Amino acid sequence: MEYIKSKIRDVYDFPTKGIVFKDLTTVFKDPRALHIIGWDLSQLYRDKGVTKVVGIESRGFIGGSILAFELGAGFVPCRKPGKLPADTIREEYDKEYGKDVIEIHRDAITPDDIVVIHDDVLATGGTMAAAYRLVKSLNPKQIYINFIIELSALGGRKALPADVDVSSLIVY
Repeated sequence: MEYIKSKIRDVYDFPTKGIVFKDLTTVFKDPRALHIIGWDLSQLYRDKGVTKVVGIESRGFIGGSILAFELGAGFVPCRKPGKLPADTIREEYDKEYGKDVIEIHRDAITPDDIVVIHDDVLATGGTMAAAYRLVKSLNPKQIYINFIIELSALGGRKALPADVDVSSLIVY
């Protein structure tokens, strides 16, 4: 993970003043780093029977797609309002710098699915908690939650259900 950490760029005052944004685009553009991320993510779930990976817009699409590919699972986008073409369900939530809404297709997850919900960074946990509520409402067999980076000082795990397996590749 030291190699991955060396590729993460800190962007100060983004998206608002006072935020230090952990930019993973510098990781994603590096072929070796991207391969390591895909391999390490997939090893967490290789024996779990995962059938779907839900990626949260937008950077969660990158790691989520790689994870789905590595596991031979389907990929399900969790998007901002109005971006999905079919019938959706939605959830409003608080972010560290405002309010937002996410949606998922109503038919994206079935009761037979074992799901990993993936996003790039766990900060305050609001986005992932909303995504979890959406996926949970569709009644899959099992849900796992995953991040590339966790900013532990922001306490995001507290926003997530205690009975769900949450993993992060890198914890700051």
